[in-house]
Amino acid sequence: MREIDKKFSEFRKKKQENEEKEKEPKHNFLSHWKSKRKIKTLETKVEKAKKQEEKRLGLDKAPKVKPKKKKQKITPAERRRRFKAYLEMAGWSELTPAKVSKGIFHATIGISVLLTLYLIYEAVQNRGAYPVSYIFTMTGVIWTIGFVLILLLLWMMFYLVMDLKMFRRKLAVEAVLPDFLQLTSANIRAGMPIDQALWYAIRPRFGILAKEIETVAKETFSGKELNAALQEFASKYDSTLLKRSISLLVEGIDAGGEIGDLLNKIALNIQETRIMKKQMAASVTTYVIFISFATLLAAPVLFALSYQLLVIIKGITGKLASTNLSSAGGLSFSISGDAVALSDFKVFAISTLIMTSFFSAVIVATIRKGSVKEGITFIPVFIVVALLVFFMAMSVLSSALGGIV
Repeated sequence: MREIDKKFSEFRKKKQENEEKEKEPKHNFLSHWKSKRKIKTLETKVEKAKKQEEKRLGLDKAPKVKPKKKKQKITPAERRRRFKAYLEMAGWSELTPAKVSKGIFHATIGISVLLTLYLIYEAVQNRGAYPVSYIFTMTGVIWTIGFVLILLLLWMMFYLVMDLKMFRRKLAVEAVLPDFLQLTSANIRAGMPIDQALWYAIRPRFGILAKEIETVAKETFSGKELNAALQEFASKYDSTLLKRSISLLVEGIDAGGEIGDLLNKIALNIQETRIMKKQMAASVTTYVIFISFATLLAAPVLFALSYQLLVIIKGITGKLASTNLSSAGGLSFSISGDAVALSDFKVFAISTLIMTSFFSAVIVATIRKGSVKEGITFIPVFIVVALLVFFMAMSVLSSALGGIV
């Protein structure tokens, strides 16, 4: 009976609670919106009061410290993966990062050994000229500081060659891309599907592009999607032209439009862009002629003439060096020709010609080709020609003006 009474009393309590809840006024949408509005107004008032207090205390002028973003560290595995991708972009897919590192390290050891042997050979040839402590010190420098410098220099040279190789491959692909697209367009219009049209458009004269399209076709025949294979091919080259062309082709395939007409228009657009670049380069030919003339002919001849005039002045002042000239006031002074050494002026002229030739070649390459990488062959040509003209002008002027002194 007691248990029944307990349960009955609990039931009555719950019923009373439910009745009280039902008697409470229910919140409608308008009351809910008003309560939210009141909360927002209170928040804005609190913010205004906080800003006024900061302004009064002068805290608003204090510099706000921004949270520093944590830089994501590149793991060794990620670094090796990127280096492998660069090797593939340069066409050295058979090389691995481990092979390259080992080869550069062995080359550094070989150069250090050669430098050490040369130091020992000089010490043996000139006995007594170099003390033993000097030989040991120089050997230690070669195998510590020299080793690190040689290693860094070899890595820089390798990256430079790899970058040039990637650029050359990009130019080779872009050069034959319009012809390839036109052949593919003709195959599609003949009724071939897109993958077969790409395969049958390959020609031996396309070179690097032919090999890449063969790889794309093989991956497609093995079950890979054509869009993914084409995008992977475009990502191997740092070419905006190639990436845009492949992007348009992929969008055309997804949209289901006339792929043949699209490829033909892309090829014509590329050819028109090349013609415009050639016209722009032809319009600034006068600047190229002026820079080349000033660097390859005017500067070397003027430096050679200055050198010869310096020789003549030194010869005249040398004859008068022993003579003391007196002025009207009785003041005496002597003339000497040792102000500028001929060897120093020659070194200055050669170094100046090399620098001016380098920068002039960079400017000419940028004007003619559009980038320094594409016209990098201008740099050694300009330097060699400028130095040859300088030495030839020196010999001609020395024979012509040598009898003056």
